[in-house]
Amino acid sequence: MTDSHETATGEFATRADVDAGEGSGAASAPSTAPSSVPSAAPSPAPSSAPSFAPDSLVLNRKLPLWYQVSQSLRASILGRPQDASLRLPTEEQLATHYGVSVLTMRQALKELETEGLISRHRRRGTFIEPRARRATPVRLLGSVDAIVAQQSGDATTVLGHGAVPVPGDLAEFFPDCGEVVSFRRLRRDGESGEPTNWAENAVRPEVAARIDLADLERWPMTKVLHDIVGVKISRITDTVEARLADPVTADLLQVPLLSPILHYTGVTYDERGRVVDVARIRYRGDRFSFSLTVEAR
Repeated sequence: MTDSHETATGEFATRADVDAGEGSGAASAPSTAPSSVPSAAPSPAPSSAPSFAPDSLVLNRKLPLWYQVSQSLRASILGRPQDASLRLPTEEQLATHYGVSVLTMRQALKELETEGLISRHRRRGTFIEPRARRATPVRLLGSVDAIVAQQSGDATTVLGHGAVPVPGDLAEFFPDCGEVVSFRRLRRDGESGEPTNWAENAVRPEVAARIDLADLERWPMTKVLHDIVGVKISRITDTVEARLADPVTADLLQVPLLSPILHYTGVTYDERGRVVDVARIRYRGDRFSFSLTVEAR
């Protein structure tokens, strides 16, 4: 299916009492379904809940439109505010918002329904499944404090540490070192105990000698280096890419082998321009999203 629109710029507001009828070509009247409707179907969110508003999207005509829309809407669902309405806008409203046809929008919604993120009920509307997991945002906003903030909040276990030869793919960062000290840590959600990410830090030996493992169980490496060890950090270079889970990552994060993960690499420089730490963190792809804010001065 090809749509004539390339950008999604439509905006709308959804009232909590508007029915999200499907396939009718227009929003239908408020539902008058009898009370015998199965209790398993989710009920509309209270009118005090803010309307669900999907993110905007610029479409790429080289990729299937339904796929782009489904992924954008999926991210909006997983990253929604906790008190947002569970009711989605109508197919027609969503199609207008994304700048696609109703048929394309319907295909995108079908994909999300297959994933179990939404449920659709004739004459009642489309609802986010209450158990749909909300993503934990990881925001790279350009400051050391922001990096510390996005790494905090999880329970951390130090899996091991020790001196190792400089890995070949890190040689460019440590040209004057024969070895680095590797720290391996597993982070779990503070409430559920579910693994969320695991980190591997390669640290310059003279800096690593001043790191207390007990501090790493309480604080992110960046905070330990900056606030406790006293490294004067000049900058951190971040790279985020999609990868497939290797056997070690799959085991630690309890995800299927070769499932998608987010691979973060952070290179920390001191005031002399030397690399003091290279962090490689594997995030569960279903738990995190990354956003970058660039401000014009």
